[in-house]
Amino acid sequence: MVAVGTELLLGQVVDTNSAWIGESLALAGIDVFFQVKVGDNHRRIVEAVRVALGRSDAVICCGGLGPTQDDITREAIAEVMGVRLVRDEDLALRVHERFSARGRHMAANNLRQADVPVGATPIPQVQGTAPGLICPFGSQVIYAMPGVPHEMREMLARAVLPDLAARAGEPSTIASRTLRTWGLAESTVAEALGPRLEALEGGGKPTIAFLASGVEGIKVRITVKACPADAPALLDAEEAEVRSVLGDAVFGVDDETMEMAVGRLLVQAAKTLGVAESLTGGLIGSRITAVPGASEWFRGSIVSYASEVKRDLLGVADGPVVSRSAAIEMAVGAQRVLGSDVAVAVTGVAGPTEQDGQPVGTVWVGVASGRPAAAEAATLRVAGGREQVRQIAAISALDMLRRRLLAG
Repeated sequence: MVAVGTELLLGQVVDTNSAWIGESLALAGIDVFFQVKVGDNHRRIVEAVRVALGRSDAVICCGGLGPTQDDITREAIAEVMGVRLVRDEDLALRVHERFSARGRHMAANNLRQADVPVGATPIPQVQGTAPGLICPFGSQVIYAMPGVPHEMREMLARAVLPDLAARAGEPSTIASRTLRTWGLAESTVAEALGPRLEALEGGGKPTIAFLASGVEGIKVRITVKACPADAPALLDAEEAEVRSVLGDAVFGVDDETMEMAVGRLLVQAAKTLGVAESLTGGLIGSRITAVPGASEWFRGSIVSYASEVKRDLLGVADGPVVSRSAAIEMAVGAQRVLGSDVAVAVTGVAGPTEQDGQPVGTVWVGVASGRPAAAEAATLRVAGGREQVRQIAAISALDMLRRRLLAG
């Protein structure tokens, strides 16, 4: 894939087209091996396309098909093919009609969009004025599509994907599933799955990749290439293998967040949840209420930021509020005040200075359940700035609750 446009290199426009094309090709079973960006420079576009043809069967160019002087993808592809551009009169008529239908004057340079390399097949526009191109190059093929996202997407679905599928032969799909983990470092996950990765070496087997996602844990992506009917079963089998190694560290699949996982367990257990927050300042409650249907199991969150609120409302005893006992008392107090079956509480030091003799990054999490309440607490030492400490404290608190629910 070759994305054309100096604005992409300057960061003025984010290249969402390549992401969309890559996902669409994967669903069609087409392997994408390289994605590059190149500015609006004739020589460099030619070089980029030639390099792409040297390592791939098909090349998709996106952008540079408009009417202005910097739209030079057509000319570059013609040079790569070793042919000249010719004016396609049918395309020229379509461009004229498009402007006439809009009641707008057409500048002469718009007709450049009707120029086609000899031997290429144009892809007519149905939304804009710049047609695409299908350009045979021996046993290979070069596609060109406009950079306007809605025009590109329509053209990809209507013309490029069917043409690629016909050239590829037997239909297949590339399907992925992402397992989301919390509590393990990326290196730990990779080491644990090392034997499985060795077992999967060789063609035709699932692949496993890792993605560190900051304050949302380590993601383990499983990918298979198979006929559409077989792909789900292959993903299921490999997911089972990964889960057998990582165990409870896996909390969700694909877009399932930690709070979604907690909600699912609460629904299964027919229990409700209450929250008491200090340094997170309502972040946990905000995450929970973003889950559709949370009202079924979430009673509420008490943001007890000031020490006297912890004491007066939640019953925290005099003494340090960044401590094991304070976290437990906050959880028990939230369970009592909110009338919930279980409760989670978090207290700590987000910064910029220490509190109660505890350094920045100190976090205590308490969980309470049962009647009378049984409670436990755990501490974390979180590195990073104030916002990172808050984010990690929130998801860690939810994870501790999740593991408590799994334990029964």
